[in-house]
Amino acid sequence: MALQVQEQASQSFSASFELSGSAQQGQLVLLNFLGGTVARLQWRTGHAEVTTGQDTRTSESLDALLQNVLGTEIPVAALFSWLQGTQVAAVGWQADLSAIADGRLVAQRHTPEPQATLRIVLTH
Repeated sequence: MALQVQEQASQSFSASFELSGSAQQGQLVLLNFLGGTVARLQWRTGHAEVTTGQDTRTSESLDALLQNVLGTEIPVAALFSWLQGTQVAAVGWQADLSAIADGRLVAQRHTPEPQATLRIVLTH
């Protein structure tokens, strides 16, 4: 997974990830190149939390928590559908699923600012 956020100072983030559950209740674990956990996000309806090292933050909104951690919202509900090859709308985002059969997904956020590009390569 790679995320690039276009602000005055462009920000980039890349990590391996493990995604489980559903848009309503699930977990996203971000891993560094050695396989160590960088962050663990868990959510259920009305509650989300992220743990980084010894620090845990909570929020009622997964979107708000992702905005705080990554610098932009990630449309988690749409992401689950996109990874299954189903094109669904996500406000401000456009997903290119043309290479999903090869395990590749690119989604771009055009509005609201900041613009962002999410690239995912799936491995087995």
